[in-house]
Amino acid sequence: MGSSKIRSFLAIEIDIDLIAKIQKIQNELKNINANIKYIEEENMHFTLKFFGEITEDMIEEISIAIKETIANHQPINLSIKGTGTFPNENNIKVLWVGITNNQDLINLQKDLDEKFNELGFKKEKSYIPHLTIGRMKNPKNKSQVKKILDSFKDIGIGNMKIAKLYLKKSELTPNGPIYSDIAVFNL
Repeated sequence: MGSSKIRSFLAIEIDIDLIAKIQKIQNELKNINANIKYIEEENMHFTLKFFGEITEDMIEEISIAIKETIANHQPINLSIKGTGTFPNENNIKVLWVGITNNQDLINLQKDLDEKFNELGFKKEKSYIPHLTIGRMKNPKNKSQVKKILDSFKDIGIGNMKIAKLYLKKSELTPNGPIYSDIAVFNL
């Protein structure tokens, strides 16, 4: 292969029927002019590991590590529910939708992280499964943002089964990132 760099991450794709429900939250937020950059539907995903810039040669090593790890895991059923912000509600940078009954996903991510650490990747400090729906650089109308997110906090968005993991390439463009699949792995 070669040594050209590829910006990459390991992800779970969102079921298409759930995306429309997630977009309802985004649409509510769009009504308040809060200076939010929204995640486009084709880019919605749960990140299991962000690798950053890797060489093409590392793809095979990462793929082997994924295959070895997921051999010990079954498909995972998740409930998408809840909303929140990172780092906190007073300093909003990221708006997200959460997951309930997520212990199997946390266990999978932990096992993958251990394996990736053996390849030289830094371990995650603490993994909080979430789906980013928007980012705020210069927050406006924070109290209204919190109010809308709070109104969705206890509403179930839906259930999905995770049966595949996607190793993705991320190309940064002036119009936002473009994601493409490098490899797909079946649980």
